[in-house]
Amino acid sequence: MTAAGTPVAVVTGASSGIGAATARQLAAAGYHVVLTARRKDRVEALAAELTAAGHQATAYALDITDRPAVDAFAAALADRLPSVDVLVNNAGGALGADPVATGDPADWRQMFEVNVIGTLHTTQALLPALTASGDGTVVIVSSTAGHATYEGGAGYVAAKHGAHVLAETLRLEIVGTPVRVVEIAPGMVKTDEFATARFRGDAEKAANVYAGVAEPLTAEDIADTITWAVTRPSHVNIDLLVVRPRAQASNTKVHREL
Repeated sequence: MTAAGTPVAVVTGASSGIGAATARQLAAAGYHVVLTARRKDRVEALAAELTAAGHQATAYALDITDRPAVDAFAAALADRLPSVDVLVNNAGGALGADPVATGDPADWRQMFEVNVIGTLHTTQALLPALTASGDGTVVIVSSTAGHATYEGGAGYVAAKHGAHVLAETLRLEIVGTPVRVVEIAPGMVKTDEFATARFRGDAEKAANVYAGVAEPLTAEDIADTITWAVTRPSHVNIDLLVVRPRAQASNTKVHREL
């Protein structure tokens, strides 16, 4: 059970990387964190870690591309918790780096399903509870890919542009309600899995993404940014915050010490 007065934050994609780091930081900030991801063992282990540290955490295995499962999740939260105050739409990912001419439509479809439709599912399902809280926040973790194109990234760029437009449009549509819409757009972030998953386990290709970059961003850097945005006074909305490492001037201009 959530202690009286403890705000509740739902984090998608919480099994690793930015999601797991965000869950840890929100828990430390006093939130009861609800950890969701497809990998049940990972979110359960993280929930146990947070609980052992004296925080409040609940694990829930969830595939955000499965709308009936998302609706069941929202119903379960309504039964078990007094409110939902924050939704961090972090689940996402990239597949491949092929040009438009040879890109696999299946990869494009999967990226759109997770980055856009999955975010739509969770936002629609939890928006009533966020509104009923009287002080809700929707966070959408997009990417600098959602704001500028680059060669070899069209599928991911298109999906993250979709996530950006979802955030921007939702903010317009619900203005006047007690819900903020925050978009965090990370640039080059080095995590254990993002680039490796993009290149289907090819460790060499994954390593080349960060070659020569002395200090790419970390998952903790983005988690810190998300936590800061969420914990601003209620009347303050961080519409869009772009976060890059100092070595990255744009999606295509990166200083590498080779």
